[in-house]
Amino acid sequence: MATLAAPPFRTGPVVVQPLRKKHCAECRSGPMGLLMLEEGAPRCLDCADLGHLVFLPRGDTALTRRAREESSLSAVVVRFNRRRSRYERQGVLVEEAALARAEERCLADAEARRRRRVRDARRRTAEDVRFTDAFAAEIRRLFPGCPADRARAIAAHASVRGSGRVGRSAAGRALSDVAVTSAVIASVRHVDTAYDQLLMNGVVRYEARLRIAGVVETRLREWRGEG
Repeated sequence: MATLAAPPFRTGPVVVQPLRKKHCAECRSGPMGLLMLEEGAPRCLDCADLGHLVFLPRGDTALTRRAREESSLSAVVVRFNRRRSRYERQGVLVEEAALARAEERCLADAEARRRRRVRDARRRTAEDVRFTDAFAAEIRRLFPGCPADRARAIAAHASVRGSGRVGRSAAGRALSDVAVTSAVIASVRHVDTAYDQLLMNGVVRYEARLRIAGVVETRLREWRGEG
């Protein structure tokens, strides 16, 4: 009988997924889906004393690591890749009870991560509310004539997390006068003028801004209380 080259893995027992049909050299059972090489001869898992193990395919690194930690006996499963001329891992064989314990640990971690995400989301929401309140207060300080609900709307729009708007810029987070004023101007431009309609009619942005500049300045003076 021709011998088979053993795969070059040194992490405990190594089990092979054969590319061709093989029968056990000891009990003659087969063809085998998995085999172990002993002195170059194929053995079925039962003859190799690995028949009680279950196969865990590769893909979940944490589950694989924990299953091997929990299992007193485990084996690496490999298959030869002809194109690359090398053996490649396909998964592991572990004790069934060990796999169950590993799955429980991973589920517990997943639940812990879920709870952490919920806590983080609540914290970010609370931070966003505080920041929006502070931004609205700055609007009212700089533009005391701005209605409170409008100031709140401007602040909420400008400070949406991940929006890239002025409220989320470094200056915005610092509540600088320039950033707050920029947010107010943008709101006036879009809400209180024909700016959007001009853009829809094909007027270029710079020209559209020139056309509505007087309306914007009048509203800003009004909200500043300048008469």
